[in-house]
Amino acid sequence: MSEKRVQRRLAAIAMADVVGYSRMMGQDEAGTLAALTERRKRIVEPAVRAREGRIVKLMGDGFLIEFGSAVNAVKAALDIQERMQAANAGLPPERRIVLRIGINLGEVIVEGNDLYGDGINIAARLEAIAPAGGIVMSGSAH
Repeated sequence: MSEKRVQRRLAAIAMADVVGYSRMMGQDEAGTLAALTERRKRIVEPAVRAREGRIVKLMGDGFLIEFGSAVNAVKAALDIQERMQAANAGLPPERRIVLRIGINLGEVIVEGNDLYGDGINIAARLEAIAPAGGIVMSGSAH
């Protein structure tokens, strides 16, 4: 029996998550989903494309994003946070969509269009400790 060889590559991974998403969904599911979809299309996707990245997958209130460069990942994250802050201006606090972003540069396992591995797990842990509206990056990304 032959084993399929695992494909690996070095990637800059950004994990983004909406702060207070469960609370927002509890208050207004349809409105929250519509607002998040609009922000993704108007802010996140263009910023990722501009820095030659790709959204690997959407996870409810989060995004897994891959870049070929840590510099591009950081620049995209800064652009996203700046544009999200501008989009939130004038909205009441309970309607603001605020992201946390974690960035890591590490090895990932490629399976089809999806990515797995410790490089992603580290980005997810960094996202979890990022302040609301902030970005935390690993030493390897720095």
